[in-house]
Amino acid sequence: MKITANNPNRKSWLPVLKGCDFPIQNIPFGVFITKDDIITIGTRIGEYAIDLGAFHQLGYFDGIPLTDDMFMQDSLNDFIADGRKTWRLVRNRIADVFDSTNNSLRDNKKHRDVIIFDVNEVEMLLPVDIGDFTDFFTSKHHAKNVADIFNIKNGPLENNWVHMPLGFNERASSVVVSGTKIKRPYGQTFSEETQKPIFGPSQKLDMEVETAFITTAANNFGEPIPVNEAEEYIFGMVLLNDWSTRDVQRWESKPLGPFLSKSFASSISPWIVTLDALEPWRCETPNQEELLPYLQPANKKNSFDINLNTFIETENGDLTQISESNFNNIYWSMSQQLAHQTINGCNVRAGDLFGSGTISGENIETSGSLLELSWDGQKKLTLNDGSKRTFLNDGDNVILRGYCENEDVRIGFGKCTGKIVPSIKLK
Repeated sequence: MKITANNPNRKSWLPVLKGCDFPIQNIPFGVFITKDDIITIGTRIGEYAIDLGAFHQLGYFDGIPLTDDMFMQDSLNDFIADGRKTWRLVRNRIADVFDSTNNSLRDNKKHRDVIIFDVNEVEMLLPVDIGDFTDFFTSKHHAKNVADIFNIKNGPLENNWVHMPLGFNERASSVVVSGTKIKRPYGQTFSEETQKPIFGPSQKLDMEVETAFITTAANNFGEPIPVNEAEEYIFGMVLLNDWSTRDVQRWESKPLGPFLSKSFASSISPWIVTLDALEPWRCETPNQEELLPYLQPANKKNSFDINLNTFIETENGDLTQISESNFNNIYWSMSQQLAHQTINGCNVRAGDLFGSGTISGENIETSGSLLELSWDGQKKLTLNDGSKRTFLNDGDNVILRGYCENEDVRIGFGKCTGKIVPSIKLK
């Protein structure tokens, strides 16, 4: 089925400013509360949130086989479970109705008043009910930096890392939507001075620049997903800030992987951008050698050219860009990640979340974490207000932005934000 929604020449009758992340070619999906306290599934064009529940009930999806309550729910899980054919039909229809040449909704004020909202007047919610959350470790530059920082001999790059996508299971319960405040967590750390563990708020609270993909119901229990079919089961992508406490992580990660240092919070952007919308920015993954057959793709164009920018906003409102990376720095593609996750028969469900792991580029300024940018606290970053950082201070607001852009169109994810607030007082 042709993706007519991606037509770069299409214009919307809704005003869209140049450089906006959400032109008519995007058509992302999210969940929000309207000013009338109604939870609905919606999309966004420019600075307008579109209530797809009302859109459906008023007949604008006529001819597309959808259940009556498809968009009148508090998550996108059922819509995602309907599969790629439905996703494309829905995106194409929305693009048609909001096309500048279509007056069916444009000239119907009564319908517009219940379908279209100022995006600043709605409250964005978590877009999916996340059943499972896997976080991968797929940036080669990040893996190398971590090995160099901690002087790890015979680290992952010397043994298993280049043979399979490494990952671990995270906590789905602590995934929160952008804008949720992040309390500085407590944990055990190791005192070099006393050579004993101590307890208290983390002193090395870090952010991680990631993306994540969200799947539909993909396979039955015990049946792997072939690498060349995996993208058919990926609905779309979000920005992910997978917060970490590096002092807690270092102490608890021997011999197993991170636990409390990662499970306290993970922030995602509220609008899911479909893979269909990203199709014009498809690019090749890095050269891979010695792949086992189940990880060998037929096509190397399995990545996307997505710019990833990271900012710290201090309490006085000063904004400093601290990193500029790109999704094309991942070594293992999303298809390979999903194929590897399921090769043992693990079943995947609609709404499952798969993080990329920290995405770092070749140069230090393209690193996706403060661990790398400060070299584990050995180097201080100077922000625009003159203050210094190695890790995050209380009051810091971390802002991730992601977008694709060419001479015709910009497709973006909006923002993924989280402000650090002081630890809760323990009784």
